[in-house]
Amino acid sequence: MMNRDSNAYTFLFATIMVLVVASTLAFTASSLKDLQADNVRKEKMQNILSTIGIQTDREQAEVLYKKHITSTLALNHLGGVDDSVDAFTLKLNYELKKPASEQRFPMYKAEVDNTKFYIIPLRGSGLWDAIWGYVALKADINTIQGVVFDHKGETAGLGAEITQQWFQDRFTDEKVFDTSGKLVGIYVSKTNNDPKDTDKDDHEVDAISGATITGDGVTDMIIERLNHYLPYFEKEKNATALLN
Repeated sequence: MMNRDSNAYTFLFATIMVLVVASTLAFTASSLKDLQADNVRKEKMQNILSTIGIQTDREQAEVLYKKHITSTLALNHLGGVDDSVDAFTLKLNYELKKPASEQRFPMYKAEVDNTKFYIIPLRGSGLWDAIWGYVALKADINTIQGVVFDHKGETAGLGAEITQQWFQDRFTDEKVFDTSGKLVGIYVSKTNNDPKDTDKDDHEVDAISGATITGDGVTDMIIERLNHYLPYFEKEKNATALLN
């Protein structure tokens, strides 16, 4: 029997304890990984649903997502659908590193009370780091139903305010195309002459005071992302025109 007062015993005991603790931590991390991934997936569903006015908790998100999201598409740069790609799992931070001709552009088609919507993921750059979100367009593929924005490292009380409902509500019913049919997006403008956002045809919303660069980032990511969907939008509009 090994002497418990010896250095060898102390070393062996410490080694065994390290291995036990390390194994326990590894098992715990592995066990929680699937749960964390599921939470992220459901939070994504919550954000997508939020753009069309459906607020839900994480537990009900999947049920409502399956009810209202009628199709999930991965588009190529020509507006075609790539059925080999799961649009829901596409990560824009990876796609943006590719040439536009190689990217895939996710789109979620939704329906609420027989009204159709097109939901498009967004990603861009704020003052300090990435910003992202979703924008939902109504059936006319022009009028915004709702938006959701988030960020990685914007300044609290300034750029981080893009996550607040009062800011996101400013985008509702704004138009992304002008009267000539040109995509112009939405400008987050510090010189906006309509601070209450009552004019929904000016393609502008009032900026957040002290957050000009983050606001510019929101402006840029909306038009940059929507621009890639123009070929698909054109096909949808032509199909609608034929039906009418």
